Amino acid sequence: MKRVLVVRNDKIGDFMLAWPAFAMLKASLDCEIVALVPSYTRELAELCPNIDRVLPDPGKQGAPAAQSQLLAQLKAERFDAVICLFSNFRNARLMWQSGIPQRWAPATKLAQVLYNHRVTQRRSRSAKPEYEYNLDLVRAFLHHNGVAPVEPVSPYLSFEATELASFRTSLSAALGLAAERPWLLVHAGSGGSANNLSAGQYAQLIQRLCGQFPDAQPVLTAGPGEVALAEQVAAESGVGAVVARDLPLPAFCRLLACGSLFVAGSTGPLHIAAALDVPTVGFFPLRRSATPLRWRPLNSEGRHLAFHPPGEAGEQVEDMSRVEIGAVVAAVTPWARTFLS
Repeated sequence: MKRVLVVRNDKIGDFMLAWPAFAMLKASLDCEIVALVPSYTRELAELCPNIDRVLPDPGKQGAPAAQSQLLAQLKAERFDAVICLFSNFRNARLMWQSGIPQRWAPATKLAQVLYNHRVTQRRSRSAKPEYEYNLDLVRAFLHHNGVAPVEPVSPYLSFEATELASFRTSLSAALGLAAERPWLLVHAGSGGSANNLSAGQYAQLIQRLCGQFPDAQPVLTAGPGEVALAEQVAAESGVGAVVARDLPLPAFCRLLACGSLFVAGSTGPLHIAAALDVPTVGFFPLRRSATPLRWRPLNSEGRHLAFHPPGEAGEQVEDMSRVEIGAVVAAVTPWARTFLS
């Protein structure tokens, strides 16, 4: 097998949870691994050490000419196999039209009839983390082709120490931070991916954590359209938090790598930080499709804490205002001493 295409052309968080699957493929197979991703995750895909080449997907809203060009390129590439970690009818039809011999995907939705290799997963039950579903699909592909899977290990993204030290020095000067003190990174935006804490809850959390860890420097991170929210949280916290804004995506990833602790809701930046194995605190609604288990970040054991509104097993609770910040701080404080002291 010379060339394998992997499709994960949806949101940033979903794409990051495919990184263990890329790592397993790269460690197990001596072949070129190509990722089909949308434009907004392309820079992330180019940072992934286990992706050899990136194909940009114009998406279903792309111009007809761009759609035709993508299909022509897929045919010309003559892939040996494709693994659709994200399957919908458009992806299924595109892979079928491309004539790729092995077409793998979860056995869900009507689109599955266009794949010739399907794995029953029942992801809607959220019985395991999303990244495990991705790994199960890759394992099935490898076993079918007589290849023993090599299990991946964290971290899935890293930067050279000297490069990161230089970046930290320059950014600390730009933001007025001390490079040698721990950085407490907080991302209050959600990107619309899941219910999140309010600005007031994040401000209270920062204030209380800084009271517990006076050496920690609070930094609000912000993506496109999130600067106003970050500034509001910084002002309400009253502890001199700064806002890191307007960073290109690769620089944003390097900022996260500089963090001693990263706090966010269930959104893309949480999963980027976890891929770097920066310790993370995540907030999740209590909904079957969005539970802390289903969207567990990629941190190694002991480097992630998850919180959700109080509720009984099986109960659907999406009101994040029910998350009690005092209880969160009480749980985080002893755990975070290793990272923030």
